[in-house]
Amino acid sequence: MDTLIPTAAELAGDPAVVARARSVKAAVEAASNTIEETRRLPPDLLDRLHEQKLFRLLLPRSSNGIETDPITFFHVIETIASADASTAWCLGQAGGCAMSAAYLALPVAQEIFGDDPRAVLAWGPGPKVKAVACEGGYRVTGVWAFASGGRHATWLGAHCPIFLPDGSRQLDERGQPAERTLLVRASDVQWTDIWDTVGLRGTASDQFALTDHFVPHSHAMLRDYAQPDKERRESGPLYRMSAMTCYETGFAGVALGIARGALDSFVETAKTKVVRGGKSPIRDSAVVQTNLAQAEIGVRSARAYLLQSVSEIWRRVCAGAELGMPDRILIRGASTNAIHKAREAVDFAYNAAGATAIFGSHPLERRFRDIHTVTQQLQGRLSHLETVGAWMMGADTDLTWV
Repeated sequence: MDTLIPTAAELAGDPAVVARARSVKAAVEAASNTIEETRRLPPDLLDRLHEQKLFRLLLPRSSNGIETDPITFFHVIETIASADASTAWCLGQAGGCAMSAAYLALPVAQEIFGDDPRAVLAWGPGPKVKAVACEGGYRVTGVWAFASGGRHATWLGAHCPIFLPDGSRQLDERGQPAERTLLVRASDVQWTDIWDTVGLRGTASDQFALTDHFVPHSHAMLRDYAQPDKERRESGPLYRMSAMTCYETGFAGVALGIARGALDSFVETAKTKVVRGGKSPIRDSAVVQTNLAQAEIGVRSARAYLLQSVSEIWRRVCAGAELGMPDRILIRGASTNAIHKAREAVDFAYNAAGATAIFGSHPLERRFRDIHTVTQQLQGRLSHLETVGAWMMGADTDLTWV
């Protein structure tokens, strides 16, 4: 295994693409209160994000995407998250979903993504769903939730088990129950507003439904982590990395961006914050100084470990290697660690700021809610570290989400 330390250029990503994120950061921050209040990304901000093609970071070039690398993707998401976590989460989710274009026939990918510069694909899980095979495609019925960014999406993915007309499960060539993700126009679904949450309120991760809706075979696909090589049309290294690893990297970027914003905000607060009965600002407290240093080092160390891990793997994949289980385990462990080191840093900042941080007008209040929503999501499960440790020792473990 290549253990060469990545160069500074490899760790920095593509500066031209990262500059796109920096160019809209101020606009994202200015819109953050509106995003929180309306639980939506406002139209004018969506215009700016589309102008910079930030929903197309992981979309193939063949479909008019940027097809950037995962390191650059991380930097973009982290930059946006330092201004507003909901916006960054939507971009991270859309990025992973856009990778599905690599598994579609080129005319279909062009229809969904290439012909529409404002195309966004969103999806979410649906435990009570089914698709019944029929002539030319499937009849789909069900309800899907947690569709982050769905309210500004143009297409939605409905992941389904496949049934035969007689009610039995369709089997794939391995004899396993078949599943597909079926792509439908956002205008064809029925929405239910369920996203009244503690944090990440602007992601509008609502619920959508379909009833006996026809989807042609051409718009049905396998997720890349099911059978990676079976239907992949694009041969570029990004699509050998898999969407799952890019989700992990991107959402770790969300968490680290939240932590960066929280620590910066805390430093400014600590300069003038005097606790009741105190005589000097809390920045003069040795305890606060020590804990701030530990929080900063924890965030930077976790960030460096993630970037180095992904960079090493990206180098090998670019050289022609396929993504192996050791690579997946490394990224899963590094991303989970980053998310929880970010949470620890935000918790420090929130607690040390005292009552100042409980008001909605203070940035730490939203950062606190957002990071604790990130850790409740799939990518933030602390149990992922159990999976990583079990795999390292050769113990039985569930690798479903690696």
